[in-house]
Amino acid sequence: MSLDSFLSKAVSSWMNDEGPAGDIVLTSRVRLARNLQDTPFPTVFSEEKGQIVLSRIEQLVQKTSNSHVPLEFLELEKLQPIEKNVLVEKHLISPHLVEESRKGGCLLSEDESVSIMINEEDHLRIQCLVPGLQLNVALNMANQIDDWLESHLEYAYDEQLGYLTSCPTNVGTGLRASVMMHLPALVLTQQMNRMIPSINQLGLVVRGIYGEGSEAQGNIFQISNQTTLGKSEEDIISDLTSVVQQMIAQERVAREALVQRSGIQLEDRVFRSYGVLTQARVMESKEAAQKLSDLRLGIDLGYIKHINRTILNELMILTQPYFLQQFAGKPLKPTERDFRRASLIRERLQMEKQES
Repeated sequence: MSLDSFLSKAVSSWMNDEGPAGDIVLTSRVRLARNLQDTPFPTVFSEEKGQIVLSRIEQLVQKTSNSHVPLEFLELEKLQPIEKNVLVEKHLISPHLVEESRKGGCLLSEDESVSIMINEEDHLRIQCLVPGLQLNVALNMANQIDDWLESHLEYAYDEQLGYLTSCPTNVGTGLRASVMMHLPALVLTQQMNRMIPSINQLGLVVRGIYGEGSEAQGNIFQISNQTTLGKSEEDIISDLTSVVQQMIAQERVAREALVQRSGIQLEDRVFRSYGVLTQARVMESKEAAQKLSDLRLGIDLGYIKHINRTILNELMILTQPYFLQQFAGKPLKPTERDFRRASLIRERLQMEKQES
């Protein structure tokens, strides 16, 4: 399979689109946690109960038309390990669903903007993913899907507490909103480590690209809310948006300061990284993430003009271990993945050069 053919099937819509504040914000995501009434939660249920929930959701999708977006049902037990982990790398399902869930499944829209995990920590986790800073758009999408599901299912709900969930931190609205940001200048100026404690004090949390427990490779961070109880959905979105907008402003100021104080050194860093990306024959994932971050910064600052900056969105996913194995059509050893990662990056950048 050619890379061009593979990309046409592998790239989600958000990877090639650029939303508001797209120079810094890659994606906005909203997730709603929901459980079914009178059914044990996934953390304690049996496989038999899990299968009942899975079958019930599958039948609902087959029999009931969702007017907002068509959804395809996927049963995880019927997918190959590489296929399941590719869904994780594309942010469509969680590692927990793959590694620990019993009778897990997923409902997925064709453009992959909507993903509903079945039998993760909760019976249903409705996720909507959009490019740029568009939390309200993602929330509206999620609420439409939620209303459709709730019209056919009875949720576990308490008049005082709100939606009941497996994890106490999700009780209430069940809403987790997050924004994925590229913040190289705040990292290079050593401001990011000082900002994280302040962000945490506001009831938000800063994580790596794949959420809890993941490392912030390539200067990409996820900012999300920690509290769902005692706040409305609108307040959660408003508070997160306000903090993100402040971080956008500070990242832009830090970029200007870098250009003024060390412009030639910064330009040299960008073009060295670009040279490595276009010529390297072997590349580990951490190095690739850092070099791609430098390239994206160089594009944003106007040093490199013939490459679309959304290429970072695309390549940070396509160079992940399981995606490389999906492209190869077989399992790969770490050294083989490093070779194919370098090859894919070179070929993808060459495609950009030809199209410019």
